[in-house]
Amino acid sequence: MTLSTILCPLDFSAASAALVAYAAALAVGTGAELRLLYVQEPAVPAPAAIEASLHAHRAAAEAAGASRVYTNTVHGEAAPTILAEAERHHADLIVIGAHGQTCLSRFLMGNTAEMVVRTAPCPTLLVRE
Repeated sequence: MTLSTILCPLDFSAASAALVAYAAALAVGTGAELRLLYVQEPAVPAPAAIEASLHAHRAAAEAAGASRVYTNTVHGEAAPTILAEAERHHADLIVIGAHGQTCLSRFLMGNTAEMVVRTAPCPTLLVRE
């Protein structure tokens, strides 16, 4: 199986670093481009440091050897937006976390991850904290 694009949605939880490490290792091993994605949901206020966090994760992926790393912030509901971005970028794999950063977002991310795993247009790797 050849991977050309890996999509990695992030929620900036403590587990995000491990998620990026998995995705970067896969990107390095396959030569795929890595797309780090943050979905800002309409009802959830955005952290002030979204861009800084995305760039820090990008730097970590590049330090791990991934050469083609892109970042993007998209507004919308998490699961449908992740699925749309996977289709838009012709993702061959989605690497997604199993839990989010707070009790509420753990519940939401659990549902998001489940929806993505069940309906993704490509294989999905679910990474636990």
